[in-house]
Amino acid sequence: MTAETRDQTPSHLPADLRAVDTAWGAFTLRPVAADADLGLLHDWMNDPAVARFWELDGPVHRLASHLDQQSACGHSRPYLGLLDGVPMSYWELYWAARDRLAGYYPARPTDAGLHLLLGPARFRGVGLGRHLIRAVSDWQLANPDAGRVVAEPDVRNVPSLRAFERAGFRRTRDINLPEKTAAVMIREPDTTRSGDVA
Repeated sequence: MTAETRDQTPSHLPADLRAVDTAWGAFTLRPVAADADLGLLHDWMNDPAVARFWELDGPVHRLASHLDQQSACGHSRPYLGLLDGVPMSYWELYWAARDRLAGYYPARPTDAGLHLLLGPARFRGVGLGRHLIRAVSDWQLANPDAGRVVAEPDVRNVPSLRAFERAGFRRTRDINLPEKTAAVMIREPDTTRSGDVA
């Protein structure tokens, strides 16, 4: 895959993205609209349970700068996850081989990556995360340029580690990033789709 190809499909999402039915409603993604979504995302980032791992709490300009960087970098895009049209999660989908993460594990040129947070507390700890992670990584793997999907949750975030494992990711190694010790989680392509995850 060339850099030009990656720039044409920076999010790894198929053009015909369709909602995925879950027990909590129909899930889909849309690009973050910084002006319209900043207040909501700022509220989520300042929840202590989120701030502990994302470290984007504090003044709104700090988050605004992060969103600007995500949109401008060329290899990553921020998305809002919605259930029945209601925003409830934040996602960053990226090309891992072009991210700083590539310097910490044996990256492949076709590695897609994802970061996520569940915003409202009522969506955490109820088993929803694994279904959403599976759905989004299915979408990423539907892009023929994507060979596998990589994530690097904080090793202290045990619920996140469990959700990734239950979504079909395998913990391959732990790495020391400047801001955290992370577990490199990798999902290889397979024939199981999101509706088949128990």
